[in-house]
Amino acid sequence: MAELVDALVSGTSGESRGGSSPLLGTNSAFRCCSWFAIAPLSRWAALTRYTTDGRLEMTNNAVERAIRPLALTRKNNLFAGSDSGGIRAAAMYTLLESAKMNRLDPEAYLRDVLARIADHPINRIGELLPWNWKPTG
Repeated sequence: MAELVDALVSGTSGESRGGSSPLLGTNSAFRCCSWFAIAPLSRWAALTRYTTDGRLEMTNNAVERAIRPLALTRKNNLFAGSDSGGIRAAAMYTLLESAKMNRLDPEAYLRDVLARIADHPINRIGELLPWNWKPTG
């Protein structure tokens, strides 16, 4: 396969072409497509590793779904209005994602923290962080 692609790009096939230009050497679309045809052959071991290691997934769909909110938020935060608005949005997003990572309901966590924060002593603010938070009541 690689020899065929090289021959098509360079114009040197098994037959002499009599000094004409390469068959497809200047066609960038062909070069791109030919890379996609050859690249998997050179990376075959990595592409099939999931068949011998049960810890590996066949696709990365779970990862794609997990990072989708991050990508959407990053795109939406381009329009935060100002640098300080973007910093506040990033802080809130970090707080909510930390709550999710600590297996908390982000809405219940945020509702409780916002209700308690005004009366909470500043020197004990760490008690309201997601990994230390205990619901009231």
